[in-house]
Amino acid sequence: MANTTFSGPVISDNGFVGAVTGNTTGTVTGNVVATAGYIQLRTATTAQIASATDSVNTTGKVAGTIVFNTTLGTLKIATGSSATSTWVNADGTTAVTPS
Repeated sequence: MANTTFSGPVISDNGFVGAVTGNTTGTVTGNVVATAGYIQLRTATTAQIASATDSVNTTGKVAGTIVFNTTLGTLKIATGSSATSTWVNADGTTAVTPS
C-alpha cells in the first residue's frame, strides 16, 4: 500500500473533511472531521441507530465504531460489523440491537 502526504484542507467523497499534515496509510470511511486538534464523530439519532437498514449500520460499521447519539447525547460503540450488531453505550449501560 502506498503512502500519501496531505497538506492543507482535505475533502473526500466518503465523508472525510479536515486539514491533515503528515502521512496516512489505509482507508478513511465514515464522517470524520479533524481540524485544529479535535475529531468530530459520526452522528445518528436513536431511530437511525436502531434501524438495521440505516447507513449508520450498513456503511463502514465495524467493531469499535463510535457514533454520537444526537437524541440522547451519548456515545455508542459497535460490537460487530453486521447491520444487526449491537451498539452499547460507552459506559456499558445500554445496548441497542438494530432490527
